[in-house]
Amino acid sequence: MKILIVSDTHRRDGNLREIIEKQSPFDMLIHLGDTEGSEAYFKEWVNNDNCVIRVVRGNNDFFSQTDREKEISIGKYRAFLTHGHMYGVSFELETIKEEARARKADIVMFGHTHKPHLEYCEDGLVVLNPGSLSYPRQDGRKPSYMLMELDRNGEAHYTVCYVDQDRDIPSGLY
Repeated sequence: MKILIVSDTHRRDGNLREIIEKQSPFDMLIHLGDTEGSEAYFKEWVNNDNCVIRVVRGNNDFFSQTDREKEISIGKYRAFLTHGHMYGVSFELETIKEEARARKADIVMFGHTHKPHLEYCEDGLVVLNPGSLSYPRQDGRKPSYMLMELDRNGEAHYTVCYVDQDRDIPSGLY
């Protein structure tokens, strides 16, 4: 099973559309907020009726009807999805980790910081943020996303991926 995890595209969807095409086929698309209305097009862009799409609302999704948080199953894993701004993720991660543990989640996925983050906690909790495909803020400022893949035994493997910076991107596309 292959899951594409993205966040903080802020309606600048060129990189998202490119990554969807590059990584297809995949079984699930997770967007962790701040789509600013683009979620209406995800099904069309994915163009795969078997792909499950999960979206949570971010702090800039003013008119979105999507949930602020979701708890979903991915294989044998329970995942807690949130944008993260309600948990102060720009300052610290302990609050969101505590919330994930209280919900008995194996994985917590969030966005908001525009910085990729992948952490394996001693108690087994996996904490991840795919960064931003549109406005990256980490050193090097490379647009980023994540892949989660379940192997034949159902074990999860995570990869932080970066958009190829060597290609020519027309201004304003990403």
